[in-house]
Amino acid sequence: MSVDQIILFTLFATVFIFLLWGRWRYDLVAFIALIIGLVLGVVPTSEAFSGFGHPATIIVALVLVVSRGLVKSGAIDMITRKLTAMELGLSRHIIAMSGLGAVFSAFMNNVAALAILMPVDLQAAKKAERTPRITLMPLAFATILGGMITLIGTPPNIIIAAYREQALGEAFGMFDFAPVGLSCAVVGIAFVAFFGWRLIPVSEKDNNPAGDLLDLEGYVAELNVVEGSDVIGQMVRDLDAVADENDVSIVGLVRNNRRLAGYARNVEIKAKDILVVEAGPQSIDQFRGALKLEFDGEERHEKVASGGMTLTEVVVPENSIIVGRSALSLRLLARHGVTLLGVSRQGQRFRERVRRLDIMAGDILLLLGPSERVNDGISWLGVLPLAERGLSVTQYKKAWMATGIFAAAIGVASFGGLYLAVALAIVVAAYILLEIVPIHEVYQQIEWPVIVLLGSMIPLGAALEASGGTGLLAQSIVSLTDGLPTIAVLAALMIVIMTLSDVLNNTATAVVGAPIAVDVANRLGVSPDPFLMAVAVAASCAFLTPIGHKNNTLIMGPGGYKFGDYWRMGLPLEVLIVCVATPSILFFWPL
Repeated sequence: MSVDQIILFTLFATVFIFLLWGRWRYDLVAFIALIIGLVLGVVPTSEAFSGFGHPATIIVALVLVVSRGLVKSGAIDMITRKLTAMELGLSRHIIAMSGLGAVFSAFMNNVAALAILMPVDLQAAKKAERTPRITLMPLAFATILGGMITLIGTPPNIIIAAYREQALGEAFGMFDFAPVGLSCAVVGIAFVAFFGWRLIPVSEKDNNPAGDLLDLEGYVAELNVVEGSDVIGQMVRDLDAVADENDVSIVGLVRNNRRLAGYARNVEIKAKDILVVEAGPQSIDQFRGALKLEFDGEERHEKVASGGMTLTEVVVPENSIIVGRSALSLRLLARHGVTLLGVSRQGQRFRERVRRLDIMAGDILLLLGPSERVNDGISWLGVLPLAERGLSVTQYKKAWMATGIFAAAIGVASFGGLYLAVALAIVVAAYILLEIVPIHEVYQQIEWPVIVLLGSMIPLGAALEASGGTGLLAQSIVSLTDGLPTIAVLAALMIVIMTLSDVLNNTATAVVGAPIAVDVANRLGVSPDPFLMAVAVAASCAFLTPIGHKNNTLIMGPGGYKFGDYWRMGLPLEVLIVCVATPSILFFWPL
């Protein structure tokens, strides 16, 4: 093993360890690894930032903007509104939502597809008086499966197509992934819809979904005691009856910016104290009104709220700017006139003040403010609304226009009339000129951490390949499967990549896996296409953990899932995908 190979393997091992640790964001870890590679000379200076101009990176960014245009035009909403109007039983609801999620994610970013359908699923759960825990995981898995059908459905497909162009001179086309991807999606969704959801653990509490839309555990929120409030002079314990009447738990008292020890039940309440409560949004509001308490910043909101105040529930994705920070450090109220009223973190209670609490991906936040301010705050924070927002900005009159432009561009690119990146760039330009996507929203829609991750990992992957490192890994796989049929080698490669994808970002897994796939094929003396397809499928199928795919992270809070809940449905699904994908790949992409 050469010195360059040792350095690069050490770098990749370090990156994987830090990604598993999760202390720092994946884009920062990858970028630092790239800088170290440049300083040590294992990545050529001329290739330092080639990843940021790589076709895969550009296409990923453009797809995100196009997805936003389809949402803002109302093209997606027209379909989801009809679905919510239907009263379906549990099995039919899961089938309908899973099928729709797969179709959406085939033609738009699968994270965006889940973000669109998650509020629909939550509203249906509330209407049917059932826990969303049963239906959210099938929906998330279905959007992941649907992304495998087309080139633009998921970043791993884009990366694999771009690598094939680099290695073999021609990229995979828009629908080259469809035969295998569709086979896996159909079988996977059938499993999820008819059987898989029954494997999701449901407690007795989950079977009694009384309360608000997301009130599986409730929000920890703060209410200010103002002059004239009925609670002044009472003990905290004296409020039990009113709290029970409004389904509220009093969990603490803050005085002089300090949380008193325990629950402070025997403390006399004074003006300017803050009651810490746990409940759903409506219950918090009712309790506040019953005792003449106030939300933080309420007077300020009332002065500027021409259309009244609104409570909005949002989930925090991994790339939100508030992850690892607090509302106070971001000056959310001062800058945007929005109050972080409550935080729900799978039932956890915390002693930090709500506004000082460092927010985590998967948390559900309860935001308060004038409707127009809340909309701006949601956009600035990069969080996803889970309930109706105050103002609708959907442009239904442009729905067919947006759909037509997108369909025409995909059609031309599919038949080779235009390079896909150029076709998508034309769509983005058209959406901006037609004001389907405002120019100020274009850069907000791009997931910059993913772009930085791709831009950093692509040069590192190329350096590993140039040094012969991927060849060593390929040789190891071939040696371990020596004497076995090719289908067994293909399955072994899928299992290795799938396992990596369950604990790492699927984009990084595809970057590393693509050159290994070609090296394995070359050593066996067969076509590399089946092995590239195997990596594309395996990198997308991360179902065992909440960290393998962003969609798994997004449902963790709203569904009240624990880390160990995912494998129950995810493990048999991954086994099923390997069993379906390997023969499908060899049938459609013969050796």
